[in-house]
Amino acid sequence: MKHMRLTLATFIFAAGTVGAADLKVIANTSVKTSEVSADELKGVFLATKTSLADGSHVEPVLLKSGATHEAFLKAYLGKTDAALETYYRSLVFTGKGSMPKMLASDADVVEFVAKTKGAIGYISGNTSSTGVKTLEVK
Repeated sequence: MKHMRLTLATFIFAAGTVGAADLKVIANTSVKTSEVSADELKGVFLATKTSLADGSHVEPVLLKSGATHEAFLKAYLGKTDAALETYYRSLVFTGKGSMPKMLASDADVVEFVAKTKGAIGYISGNTSSTGVKTLEVK
């Protein structure tokens, strides 16, 4: 019985984890490129870049929480959610930036990105991305 509980707990944990391969980086159709480097992506989401190499102006949008959010932070930003919040607060406090738009669900991110020129965000790999373009991360 102990073995069965451990196996079930392991299965539940594994099912709740998301890796970078399970993410899609999406952008508004106004963004010209179809690929973005991991460094560019990091710069955009850490507010050190406002445009991509192709000259497209971008505005990041984040999920508020969840497995996809945590996986994105770990894979591309190298930060925890708490560290990212502290980082953004310091930008706001020093007048060097503002808090990005944070949305509750993948569907909300897709909707926002689809209607907002230059918007760039991320969603889970199995979420429909109709109306936006998926960027390949190099």
